[in-house]
Amino acid sequence: MTTDNKKDTDEQLVERVLKGEKHAFNLLVLRHQYGLLGLIGRMMRNQHDAEDVVQDAFLKAYRGLASFRHDSSFFSWVYRIAINNANNHMQRQRSHLDIDDAGERADIRRAITDIESPELNHARDAVKAAIDRVLRKMPEDLRTAYTLREFHELSYEEIAELVGSPVGTVRSRIFRARETLDAKLRRHWDRDTWPGPQR
Repeated sequence: MTTDNKKDTDEQLVERVLKGEKHAFNLLVLRHQYGLLGLIGRMMRNQHDAEDVVQDAFLKAYRGLASFRHDSSFFSWVYRIAINNANNHMQRQRSHLDIDDAGERADIRRAITDIESPELNHARDAVKAAIDRVLRKMPEDLRTAYTLREFHELSYEEIAELVGSPVGTVRSRIFRARETLDAKLRRHWDRDTWPGPQR
């Protein structure tokens, strides 16, 4: 019988799980759950939702452990699963809120018509919708880096650690994502008036 060894590396624990020691995966969860929850918690406002996302990420990792190729750390691999879960969850949540809060937002828009013109409100909504469309069509590595930087305000170093890539690669991905957004969105607005993605 193999004894639990706190000095086992993540890679060694993964190998133990693949050899049939299911309890070894519990050690991976115990080792990384709080760090992962802290990072995902920065993305999501609701702590309970973050906990659900992390739990589901570990479940998916366990089920797909045979596909883990060790080309990144186990933590980075699980984090990528978790961030996809988080993005999907928030997207569903936004869609739900868009339906439930449609009337409330309409009342708010009517209340501020004296301050902001209907044309300005329409333009803002159009920009948001266009950005969402472009982001959905981006390669996952660009979309993830851009989202972590612009929407979750992580540093380049934090993003690099989480996705398992050099800082220079992360900077390049964010630059390419911004350039893609800029190029796509310029097609819909006049070059002299479109400010481009915020840097």
